[in-house]
Amino acid sequence: MTERGRNELERTADSLTIGPSTLHWEGDALVIDIDEIGAPIPSRLRGQVRVYPAAVNGRDFALDSAERHRWWPIAPISRVEANFDNPKLSWSGAGYLDSNRGSEPLEQAFQGWDWSRAELKDSAAILYDTRARDAQGASLALRFDAQGRAEDFEPPPRVPLPTTSVWRIGRGTQCEPGHEAKVIDTLEDTPFYARSVVETRLLGQKAHSVHESLCLDRFSSGWVKVLLPFRMPRISR
Repeated sequence: MTERGRNELERTADSLTIGPSTLHWEGDALVIDIDEIGAPIPSRLRGQVRVYPAAVNGRDFALDSAERHRWWPIAPISRVEANFDNPKLSWSGAGYLDSNRGSEPLEQAFQGWDWSRAELKDSAAILYDTRARDAQGASLALRFDAQGRAEDFEPPPRVPLPTTSVWRIGRGTQCEPGHEAKVIDTLEDTPFYARSVVETRLLGQKAHSVHESLCLDRFSSGWVKVLLPFRMPRISR
């Protein structure tokens, strides 16, 4: 990822351009064309991702008591196709599309959160467990059907997961009593963020979920901010 200035941003009703990369709708598919230089070791990243939502959900959710931060699970159930020239790889399978927006920096409102999306039979379950600085953050447990309709469900008890091995990021999730939640794989282990594959049990089903843990106390520390430009370079123009 690269931070870019306002002159490299263009948005219309059905497209978004950031530098050399673009997103636009073609019929029912969101097409994402990526043309970037990776960091911290420079390397070309060029390819296309196509997202085919089963349905679009029109409801968003407040994450904090002041409603300065909102989360929109746009396409809770999707099919995704990825085809890249550099590096040469392709993939297709189940996917997801969402959006976060806010009127203040995240670290002002939150200490962090755990989030996960689990693929279930004919539906998807999403858990969002925030740790707000005023102790009034959202704890969401939502089940989405193939039509994009959401229903709340009672979240099972929270259980701890092992911290990440390198940066020691704390992780947690929810799991029905009598069953064990475990980390199958850690996909990203960074100073303030971890992405993992987690096995748990929700709504009477064993489920594999994509899981993220975010530590905003760690993010806002000075030593982490010094590291950020090496991972996400900035182009200001």
